Amino acid sequence: MKIDMNLLPLFLAVAEEHNFRAAADRLGVTRSAVSQGIRRLEDAHGTALVLRTTRSVRLTEAGERLREALSRPLSDIETALEEMGTESRPSGTLRIAVTSIAERFLAGPLLATFAAENPGLFLDITVTDEECDIVADGYDAGVRLGEVIEQDMITVPLTGDQREAVAAAPSYLSAHGTPRHPRDLSRHRCIGWRPAPNVAPYRWEFEENGVPFVVAIEPQITTNDLRLMLRTALAGGGITLALEENFRPYVESGELIPLLEGFLAPFPGFYLYFPQRRNMAPKMRALIDHVKRWR
Repeated sequence: MKIDMNLLPLFLAVAEEHNFRAAADRLGVTRSAVSQGIRRLEDAHGTALVLRTTRSVRLTEAGERLREALSRPLSDIETALEEMGTESRPSGTLRIAVTSIAERFLAGPLLATFAAENPGLFLDITVTDEECDIVADGYDAGVRLGEVIEQDMITVPLTGDQREAVAAAPSYLSAHGTPRHPRDLSRHRCIGWRPAPNVAPYRWEFEENGVPFVVAIEPQITTNDLRLMLRTALAGGGITLALEENFRPYVESGELIPLLEGFLAPFPGFYLYFPQRRNMAPKMRALIDHVKRWR
């Protein structure tokens, strides 16, 4: 394979600046020249070196290996370039940021079967509900509800439409009564959720005759832990709101009673998302194929 060494300074500038515009200014060329040069280098070797969005630029594992090789003798650089396109089996570490409410992804079977099918791959899963830029924060992919994913991301459906549910334990309803309308919740003890300490509790949104509305809930208990919400509700601690699938096992067993079902409309579900499709690493292709089969 003929190696175009003229492209390496472009790559190195991007690797060090983490910004295409800054790399272009440093080299005295246009941003387009830098972008096209990186793409030519990637296409020549069939693997992505840089993950880029409108907000962030980060090296892939292959890009990190090439940057390290550029500090070594020329023979090592040539070897690194030649090896870039030879990787066919999923390998390395796949880092994924997953919202805590993505029950389908986090339940266990999806990840267990994926790991069994790909023994050469390491999975690093971070469960977080804080807003993050997956590229800037070092992730290969994320899992979130479709409505909060940035528009420049590529998405693969993980579930169908979702629906929120309101529920409480029979013991709580026996002691405090059953709300018939969302506005009745203001008279009840509620258990709320927030993604982070500096973020306001999640709003309780409903719909009546096709018109959405919000009820001003002041939760007596607020947490960022879905399991704590469920355990507290199961113990009779109050009324809580979460995705319907999170409640399903407890509703089926009779431990929780669904409430206000006529006021909760479906919305787009969960998606696996990532920043680019071109010259995708085998580890990401494997994950996408697995998610598609799983769904």
